[in-house]
Amino acid sequence: MRFQHTCIESLATALPDEILSSADIEARLRPLYERLKLPEGRLELMTGIRERRVWAPGTAPSDASAQAGRAALAKSGLRAEQVELFVHSAVCRDMMEPATAAFAHRKIGLPATAQLFDLSNACLGFLNALTVAGGMIESGQIACALVVAGENGRPLVEQTMATLLAQPFSRNEIKPYFANLTIGSGAVAAVVCHRSLLEGRRAHRVLGGVARAATEHSELCQGDSHGAEALAMQTDSEALLVAGVKLASETWADFCREIDGSAASFDRFICHQVGNTHRRKLYETLGLDLAKDFSTFDTLGNMGSVSLPATLCAAIDAGAVKAGDRVGLLGIGSGLNCLMLALEW
Repeated sequence: MRFQHTCIESLATALPDEILSSADIEARLRPLYERLKLPEGRLELMTGIRERRVWAPGTAPSDASAQAGRAALAKSGLRAEQVELFVHSAVCRDMMEPATAAFAHRKIGLPATAQLFDLSNACLGFLNALTVAGGMIESGQIACALVVAGENGRPLVEQTMATLLAQPFSRNEIKPYFANLTIGSGAVAAVVCHRSLLEGRRAHRVLGGVARAATEHSELCQGDSHGAEALAMQTDSEALLVAGVKLASETWADFCREIDGSAASFDRFICHQVGNTHRRKLYETLGLDLAKDFSTFDTLGNMGSVSLPATLCAAIDAGAVKAGDRVGLLGIGSGLNCLMLALEW
């Protein structure tokens, strides 16, 4: 896919105030650690994740998405009434029906004329929503969209700790639950528009990208609701790493052909924020320079669909992505699905 006129006009995040460290999690899991003789510091050592943020109890995904959406509009040169498409693209939703986008739409104060819907695809939802908005902009259906994602990992982390303490698991039996403890919370939003609306402001262009799927691995990471308010997820982390990196390698080859580029043509890479091992293996396999990476997983954990775009926002705010830089967004999510996009900032 290629885009000629699609731009990210503004990008903003909303992060919870409460910090939950890996040490805090291990302290709550002390009975499990003592019974299985697990070494203290294991969680941070294996993942590189020192802490993550969690929303206050009772925070709805639409609350988080709306907070980020308002922040993106506050940074924007465009007005809320110009938004013609609104997409909530997170894993987390307020309820099955109506769309979480409906609640966030009201909380942000968007116009009644804006088409709205949810788009969910594990950790790739936000990037998928960018391509949907871009396609509608390129075709002339709309000129301005607001894409949001609000993830609330607290129920999953809390339920996982409760399960691990309640069941007499062996060391091997706790493995499918380990990835749950890396999950964090946050929200992100982008105003996406046709470049003609920029009125002399710099165009942060979405150049194009490619997507690939390897759905034979759809059983490797599966999550679902657990009772009224809790979540449950089990992951074969080792198999997921191998299959995910293989899919990323295949996607990377297609990506370079589609955008007429190579590793050397990028100034910065932002990949999905899983942890140290995933990042190192991905960059080694794709032959990318780790010095071009920008990561946030050490302090934010894995925020699902929010992770990659929120990390892009952090890189911009830190000056690690500058005007004119070419940025590669390397997204991957359970399913398995991979989507890579090129930006010219």
